[in-house]
Amino acid sequence: MSDTGAAHTLALPQSAHADLPLCVDLDGTLVRTDTLVEGLLALAGGMRFGTLLGAFAGGRAALKARVAAAAPTDPALLPYNEALLDYLRDQRAAGRRIVLATAANEAVAHRVAEHLGLFDEVIASSATRNLKGAAKAAALVERFGRGGFVYAGDARADLGVWEWAGAAVLVETSAGVAARVRVPVERRIATRPHLAPTLLRAMRPHQWVKNMLVFVPILTSYALLDLGSWWGGLQAFAAFCAAASGIYLVNDLLDLAADRAHSAKRHRPFASGAAPLGWGIGLGAALLALAALLSWQAGILLVVAIYAGASMAYSLSLKRQPLVDVFTLAGLFTIRMFGGGEATGHSLSLWLLAFSIFLFLSLALVKRVAELRESAGRVRRTVAGRGYGPGDIEILQTFGVCASFAASLVLALYVQNEAATGRFAAPGLLWGIVPLVLLWNCRMWLSTARGYMHHDPILYAARDRVTWAIVLAVVAVMLAARTGLGMK
Repeated sequence: MSDTGAAHTLALPQSAHADLPLCVDLDGTLVRTDTLVEGLLALAGGMRFGTLLGAFAGGRAALKARVAAAAPTDPALLPYNEALLDYLRDQRAAGRRIVLATAANEAVAHRVAEHLGLFDEVIASSATRNLKGAAKAAALVERFGRGGFVYAGDARADLGVWEWAGAAVLVETSAGVAARVRVPVERRIATRPHLAPTLLRAMRPHQWVKNMLVFVPILTSYALLDLGSWWGGLQAFAAFCAAASGIYLVNDLLDLAADRAHSAKRHRPFASGAAPLGWGIGLGAALLALAALLSWQAGILLVVAIYAGASMAYSLSLKRQPLVDVFTLAGLFTIRMFGGGEATGHSLSLWLLAFSIFLFLSLALVKRVAELRESAGRVRRTVAGRGYGPGDIEILQTFGVCASFAASLVLALYVQNEAATGRFAAPGLLWGIVPLVLLWNCRMWLSTARGYMHHDPILYAARDRVTWAIVLAVVAVMLAARTGLGMK
């Protein structure tokens, strides 16, 4: 990564080296990713754990060969460094010899070379020889002689190659590594954005609004002035936020190919190569550990563990199973509310749990229908990584609308139950909540049918002024029913 984060390329005098072959590294240089790590993640994402464990039998070279065979890389989906590609095209047009020199397995290298059509030669690792660092330098010196080539690389491991090269092309190289390069620099390319904001974007903090559900038990128990409940709710909120962000990172790492095939998701930090995969793995593990600590303090460790386990199962497999995926999403929303009830000391009633399940099932179906409607306008008429096609829209809409009306029916029964408890000065006013919630559900489905929904109904609702007006109206009705306002 560049030390400034600014997108730029810097050309330096190169006349003395323009006739030398340009040898280009693959991982981290030509592509903004690590193909070996991607292969391992693909095996994990496909739950091919036996193959994954077997791949580690033998040395590094054998590992790369096994992973390349078990999880073939699609070169068309890789995130290439476009600035470097432009430079290579210019150099090739000028008659320069371009060589792909990589520690990646030869099968991966040849697929990439064939896809790009830019390289005159490929030098790569075999099943018995790992061409990294000194081994790559030896292979290049043997082929071109000391100082007989220019090398384009990015990392500390490339310093041993630059030592034997005639000149260097620095691609996304840190200031520390660049300072240690002792040969003339032909060109510098730095287009990767700053790491910290990129990783924060990968954590999707805007999705934390969903975790506000942990505070619902405080509202439904009319415990707004109970500071102890709010402290428990804040701990639960933080735990679910850490767990959710950790799971998002894991999901993105396991879903790279599907995300790159998606019109919008291909711009995500790991799919686009804006963030290194290693950072995603480390940060994901740290966030999940933090979630465990926070949930233990809040007394909901088991609840958050179930949430994390279900989320992982969803990422690995369940999201590809028709209907199972939406029921799982509905369950994940409900678990948040249940965890909030346990952390605040205000357990949810069975009525409210039933209402939540139907409501969140409807919203999960909204999400799927919105994705299918968007995919129907593309040549690729399926949702990558999902088990649906455009032909399923009508039946899924039917399921979703029925679930929304079922939620309203359960809410009506819940209101009747609450009205009979004697906790309200004007219980009849509670019935005003039912049409308001039904109106909101119907509006969500109408927005979906008209193509206004952008994949995530919770975020859509959070930014929707009508939704907030309905929420305020519901709160006003509840307060009026509680106090008897306007009934005397």
